[in-house]
Amino acid sequence: MSDALEFDFIIVGSGPGGQEAATQALRSGKSVALIEKERDIGGHCLHHGTIPSKTLRETANNLARFAKHATGFDFAFKDNVQVESLMSRKDAVRNAHVKAIAKHIHGVSYFRGKGRMVDPHHVEITDIKGNKQNLRGKFIVIATGSRPRSPDNVPVDHEHILDSDSILSMIYLPSSLVVFGAGVIACEYATIFASLGVQVTLVDSGDRPLKFLDPELTDRFVKSFEEAGGVYLGNEQIDKVEWDGVANVVTKLKSGKILLSQKALVALGRVANVEILQPQNAGLALDKRSLLVVNKEYQTLHPHIYAVGDVIGFPALASTSMEQGRRAVCHALGINPGSMFENVPMGIYTIPEISAIGLTEQEALAKCGKIYVGKTDFREVARGEISDIENGLLKLVTGPDGREILGAHIIGEGATELIHLTQMAILAKLPVDVFIENVMNFPTLAEAYRIAALSIRDQREADERIAAADAAKPAE
Repeated sequence: MSDALEFDFIIVGSGPGGQEAATQALRSGKSVALIEKERDIGGHCLHHGTIPSKTLRETANNLARFAKHATGFDFAFKDNVQVESLMSRKDAVRNAHVKAIAKHIHGVSYFRGKGRMVDPHHVEITDIKGNKQNLRGKFIVIATGSRPRSPDNVPVDHEHILDSDSILSMIYLPSSLVVFGAGVIACEYATIFASLGVQVTLVDSGDRPLKFLDPELTDRFVKSFEEAGGVYLGNEQIDKVEWDGVANVVTKLKSGKILLSQKALVALGRVANVEILQPQNAGLALDKRSLLVVNKEYQTLHPHIYAVGDVIGFPALASTSMEQGRRAVCHALGINPGSMFENVPMGIYTIPEISAIGLTEQEALAKCGKIYVGKTDFREVARGEISDIENGLLKLVTGPDGREILGAHIIGEGATELIHLTQMAILAKLPVDVFIENVMNFPTLAEAYRIAALSIRDQREADERIAAADAAKPAE
């Protein structure tokens, strides 16, 4: 196409993956075209997902803590609390982040509109007025994100029955909410609204929520959720959901249970934003879940076309998407991206927070046969008691030698920060004893590492004494 503008990189989507891809390409002195269909850069994560929901979470958590500890005060929400009033800092946070992103990607050629693959090297952009423009890229990075999945048997109307994009558009805080699903988004919103005094029922087809986590963490999660007034219904299937036209969303479960709620939230997974790009025009393959197929370097069937983030599936986290975007560009340019992309922590912003890295206790046992596990209840450390953290737990998992750290699993406020101590220890190949031999601030939650590590050392040394005694016995 002779009229096409030429760039080293065309990046479709300005969410976390697209941002980091653009930043790396610019650092390498390459010309970059960044395509975004929304009004501002930042993608779904910034404008509808992570940033707004975490801002609401911060308010909910602070209010719940105040209500719990404010002895001598009568604390209650007034009637008809507006949801927007609980996110008063949302716009300030979002605007600050937009400015930060713009600073990092200063120098890109920004195109607002919908991108469509024309062939393996060309992308056509249609702007909001219907005008079209063609771009040609030596490399293309697809980072178009995802959208909520709408199941056929749940009619999302974005007023009474909402999805994870429209839930924060509610004007007033509802008195009751049924949440369908028990993945990350479902559990985050369920605990946020429960902490705000909403009667929340979490409906799950599985036997426990967040099934990819260590079961001990999910047990504590359910306990905490129910202590906040929530109801968890596992092993339940949806039969029918409808708005009764008067006051309630009526949920009929196949077990015969009927649930009435003022609002309902559908959080039953997300769908990759791939079809709008018309990838078939470039000969790109999709798997059975309509995700783009890539290799370990994030290359599609065409080596110069990369895909990162939600469009390639699990783990579909903002943090991993950013690193995928950076590594994709590094690979395209033959740049060493640094250490191996492994042992990535997972952060779940429920109330309380949950974070994990590496192998669970069950996975480690299956892999190694023998392991050592050290646990610390947050009530065992002074900071946990001071902060009145209930159901907090830190679990360390080591290998058969009782030294190599295989994983860590944490629930409780501060979990998503604490997990990085394990991440750095694993990356540096430090033994678990490092948490015993070094001083941590007092009082801090980080002291939980020392207690868990001491437990592992005690178990290890007890086994070593038994082994030594057995070895010293005379042969019969």
